[in-house]
Amino acid sequence: MPAIAHADEALLVVDKPAGLLAVPGRGADRADCLWQRVRARYADALVVHRLDQATSGLMVFARGAVAQRALARAFATRAVHKGYVAVVAGAVAGESGEIALPLAADWPHRPRQRVAAEGKPALTRWRVLARNGATTRLALHAVSGRSHQLRVHLWAIGHPIVGDALYAPAAVAAAAPRLLLHARTLALRHPTHGAVLGFELAAPF
Repeated sequence: MPAIAHADEALLVVDKPAGLLAVPGRGADRADCLWQRVRARYADALVVHRLDQATSGLMVFARGAVAQRALARAFATRAVHKGYVAVVAGAVAGESGEIALPLAADWPHRPRQRVAAEGKPALTRWRVLARNGATTRLALHAVSGRSHQLRVHLWAIGHPIVGDALYAPAAVAAAAPRLLLHARTLALRHPTHGAVLGFELAAPF
């Protein structure tokens, strides 16, 4: 059973391990996922957002349809703040900045995404946390929350995430046993009483 960071009558906040699907994939061999494991203990748990299989960190589940609608609306309107930490290849210039590049599906190479003029707008904010020679540790905020947004944006500016088997060059992909991307912080309003909840989970790398 994954570690539960928070549980009440309306929502759950769970620590998703890297390498575990957030929701079931296609085929019987991809049925095991965080949602199914959570449901073994909380039968009313419902999905409101996802994390990539390779990404670890904080993930929210609703308890019941009413909470699911409220939380899904909060995610859709960007009322939920999600903060990430990543280790990227190279020395990133500057201390903070933004990446505004539109993204679209790379259909011949699914599930990859690509930067494309006809794609949907996407904005990532970044801040340097530490520098370690050939790598830089960044705090990240995906303002628009597109699929693979952080991974594609960082690759596009020449600083792919270490351990990224989809986007990084082979040497960078092989430099870590997993994708070094973690959903570290989460802030949202409780769907029942409206109080602001904040959670933080240190990166395991």
